[in-house]
Amino acid sequence: MAAVPQDLRTQRAWPWLAEFLTGERLAWVFVFKCMLAFYITAWLAMVFQLEQPATAMITVSIVMHPHSGMVLAKSFYRAIGTVAGSLCGLLLMAAFPQQRELFLLSLSLWVGLCAGGAVLYRNFMSYGFVLAGYTAAIVALPAINNPNAVFNSAVTRVSEVMLGIIIAGLVSDIVLPERLREVLRRSSREHFGHFIEFARGSLGGHIPRSEMEQAHLRVVRAAVQLEDLRSTVIFEDPEARARSSRLQLLNLRYMAAATSFQSLHHLINRLQRNHHPRTAGALIKLYAPVGEALSPEPGESAMPRMLATRLEASEAKLPALAAKLRDELRQDPELLLEFDSGTTLLRRFVNELRDFTALEATLRETQGRLQGTVERVDFKRANDYATPLIAVVRTFLTMLTLSVFWLATAWPFGPGALILATVFSGLLATSPTPLAATANTWVGYALGMAAAYIVTFWLLPGSDGFTMLILATTPLLLIGPYLTTRNATLPGVGAGYTLGFVYIFALKNPMEYNPERFINDGIASLFGLMMSGVAFMVIPTLIGTRWLRRRQLQQLRRQVTLAATGPMEGLLYRFESANRDLFQQIVSFTQPKSDESKELLAWALAVHDCGRAVIELRQDMLHADLPPPLLEIMQQAVLALAQLYDEPDAARWQQADRAVDHAITLTTQTLPQARASCQPALAHLLQLRTALRDDESALAPYIVKSPEPSHAP
Repeated sequence: MAAVPQDLRTQRAWPWLAEFLTGERLAWVFVFKCMLAFYITAWLAMVFQLEQPATAMITVSIVMHPHSGMVLAKSFYRAIGTVAGSLCGLLLMAAFPQQRELFLLSLSLWVGLCAGGAVLYRNFMSYGFVLAGYTAAIVALPAINNPNAVFNSAVTRVSEVMLGIIIAGLVSDIVLPERLREVLRRSSREHFGHFIEFARGSLGGHIPRSEMEQAHLRVVRAAVQLEDLRSTVIFEDPEARARSSRLQLLNLRYMAAATSFQSLHHLINRLQRNHHPRTAGALIKLYAPVGEALSPEPGESAMPRMLATRLEASEAKLPALAAKLRDELRQDPELLLEFDSGTTLLRRFVNELRDFTALEATLRETQGRLQGTVERVDFKRANDYATPLIAVVRTFLTMLTLSVFWLATAWPFGPGALILATVFSGLLATSPTPLAATANTWVGYALGMAAAYIVTFWLLPGSDGFTMLILATTPLLLIGPYLTTRNATLPGVGAGYTLGFVYIFALKNPMEYNPERFINDGIASLFGLMMSGVAFMVIPTLIGTRWLRRRQLQQLRRQVTLAATGPMEGLLYRFESANRDLFQQIVSFTQPKSDESKELLAWALAVHDCGRAVIELRQDMLHADLPPPLLEIMQQAVLALAQLYDEPDAARWQQADRAVDHAITLTTQTLPQARASCQPALAHLLQLRTALRDDESALAPYIVKSPEPSHAP
């Protein structure tokens, strides 16, 4: 009998211990890389005789991350923000060299605008705005008494920051790198597998609304997660950069197929609830070849290329099967219309699913740079402008208050407080719990200061050489990076500790030992950080508040207006991505399974269902053979739907229902004369009418109980 390895025995006996040891290994690898980057940066800064090596070390502490792609992304935007902030600092000092009041007013406005940009944009682009704000303060404030020195200050700060960026990126990318590329690949394949499995398991046609809502939530989170990973991985991997456009297209095809799938099953469920079992049963039978295509034999591997081939074969079977099933319903014209609508929806889903699986297969099979071009698409983000505006006002007033306090008291260490307030006003502006984040960071910062005091005045004096510097600082400095790896339990403490240690330690070339200045710098820093927290108490953040969620829900409903009135070019992908990004923002701050969460999910499904049908109908309306009078009636129906979702009420529901029903009646009458142009439009109008009358949807409270019967034959 073969011996079982010790680590495998441990994993089987104590799985929690194996997980703990794996986490500890990754944590200490990160700590080692941080310390290595710290000391290489400090040594090179001294070799190059830079004025403040501490600035370069602070840069390392801010950009370091366990994954190399994150480091490179943060570094990229930090470099842009640093250059932009340095230029702004130069311009402000040049404009107001001897007018402190105007200079500080302009600087406060610049920092406020940058804080607003940090809230408006997300991911590491947000961080670039934060850097642009506080770099201007770091460059200009130390030279406020000597404007002629501002250029040298800017050049020095940029040099120190760029050195830290380069070293952090090299260490992260070369020394025991943790690649995000594998995370992206694994996540993409997992989401693909889950979606195919869900589509395969839906052969019965009936999916409870609660299950469909949870499936929609999974799709939303998957789409946003994949876009966030893609936008980061391109910094670390040339192959990912070459595949970036295809990865975006894959994600958007995934979203489009998911929307069509949900709309199809909503239609089947509505038909079953509205006592149309024959039509629902016919659509389920029509769906059967698709389910079979997604269910290969046990001996076959369910690879994307094979699934795409099987889907293409099943797509070819659908017209004949649809004609056969349609003949069985011919005695009831109303049932025929509903069946034709479901057939159009099913064929759209199969086409999109085939394209999705084919692109997934291409990405898996092709190594290296892909040949040819691909459709250019973008993942559009959705934003609410109230939150950035509040961030601008809050940060501006914070900086202005501190500036007035400094001018009134002539506090020698006022610039230090201003700089720290600038840094954390921007960093914490994006936090949903800024007060708790400020408190944790303040505690970590104070502990880092205490550790720096011990090192500076107890361990370093009397030591000589860079080796002794490493030995004296390592035991206390490494606490910060380690606490950063425990951010889930101690959020902000690790980052605060590291920043406090490095900022107050203030490694210089040559080093200075001045306890009085050290203590005053520390007091100013803690005061500036505290004032940032006070600002959030006076003007609270809107992120995660119920008021903002209601605004975002209104913005989500108005995506139907975008579908009804937006330019057709790129509208489908713009609609799909913006909806999911907006939904993810709202659902992140709602209690799972709460009434609010259920309402949100219901509206999200309704918006996706109606908005996508409106886009398809508008595409049908571009057909050259569509009669102009009918085109006008359809346009009225589209606008009535947009008005309903903009401000839902019973009167608008009635107006939209009448408009859609009238369009169905006229389209049905015109069908014999212009079948090619009217048939697709009629299918989408029927889908919209069914969605409007769905008594389980978010529109249920506004439905008039006795709508006028349809005049369709």
